[in-house]
Amino acid sequence: MAGIYDFSAKALAGQETPLKQFEGQVLLIVNTASACGFTPQYKGLEALHQDFAPRGFAVLGFPCNQFGNQEPGNAQQIEQFCSSNYAITFPMFAKVDVNGGNAHPLFKYLKNQKSGLLGPSIKWNFTKFLVDRSGKVVARHAPTARPESLTREIEALL
Repeated sequence: MAGIYDFSAKALAGQETPLKQFEGQVLLIVNTASACGFTPQYKGLEALHQDFAPRGFAVLGFPCNQFGNQEPGNAQQIEQFCSSNYAITFPMFAKVDVNGGNAHPLFKYLKNQKSGLLGPSIKWNFTKFLVDRSGKVVARHAPTARPESLTREIEALL
């Protein structure tokens, strides 16, 4: 069976990025959007990344336009929005689908590992998957879970 490090994804800049490069780190994988009520969570995600990156932690952002067309921009527009509004330094990837037949294989895997309250489908932007250092998906958090509320859980994995 495939593990989290067997996947790769296209970075926002266009290059294919193997997740193997994050092996041994604690990860928070999030489907993001620039025009969502939860978009201000970028600030909390960046704070987590800044605080914990030196200890082996990374946030991985995956823009998604499947919920209310809240990520309509292209890669350049998404990068510009994230850098100018939130000074994002964590890795951002190319826009993906997280549900349906065209869902990115990584998100198919994540949903299989941790189903949500209403089943495996992702219900909205800013759903968060927490992955431990061995690559195991240990938690799934709803869009309403604020990034700062995950601090204790992340610290326990570090």
